[in-house]
Amino acid sequence: MYVLEPVATGWATVAPTRVRTSVSNFFGNLRFPIVTVNDLLQAKPVAAGSDVARFAVNTTVGVLGFFDPASGWGLDKHDEDFGQTLGVWGVPPGPYLVLPLLGPSSPRDAGGLVVDAALAVTPFFVDGYILVGAQVVDTVNTRSLILNEVRDAKRTAVDYYSFVRNAYVQRRRALVEDSAAPGVENQEDLYYLPESQPAPENKPAPEGQPEPGNQPAPENPPENPPETP
Repeated sequence: MYVLEPVATGWATVAPTRVRTSVSNFFGNLRFPIVTVNDLLQAKPVAAGSDVARFAVNTTVGVLGFFDPASGWGLDKHDEDFGQTLGVWGVPPGPYLVLPLLGPSSPRDAGGLVVDAALAVTPFFVDGYILVGAQVVDTVNTRSLILNEVRDAKRTAVDYYSFVRNAYVQRRRALVEDSAAPGVENQEDLYYLPESQPAPENKPAPEGQPEPGNQPAPENPPENPPETP
């Protein structure tokens, strides 16, 4: 991981964002069989049909997937894997893990990687050493696209390990539930303690009653009360 950042920084220096985005599109297009099969396993036939159409459009009009005209045509991109499928089926994620070279994961997602590898069609047509090199390129390119986000997180997070763990767990839960991941504002609440609580707002008093803090002062009693006969 310590080698990845400087390599990704060097790649970001020589390759414009448009080039790196095209590389990311190409590798994402190759995930078509994995995404489509998991769409079907999660009972999402409409999404599966959309992903088949995306693959056809981006592979032809998009020049082998380097460009993404399908999104402009209303064919939304989906991000599915067998780890999510297991989550949809009710399998709990288990404890948080950090896998060597692969990064954040869980027992459920790690098992899903094995099934996803079997669903990929590239090993049937491409030699193993080429696949390893392609995976390295994909990893470096993906890292180069989030350099600023990672640096900001390292600079601002009180505990970077907890930041990554919580962000990963929340993102995977959102993917399983097909819901929006929490925004940055909500995530920051997990890592920072407020310096002070804001003072409660004063609600307007009912009509006819004085405002709080504006109560009339009681009249001072006489210093020497009158004597009783």
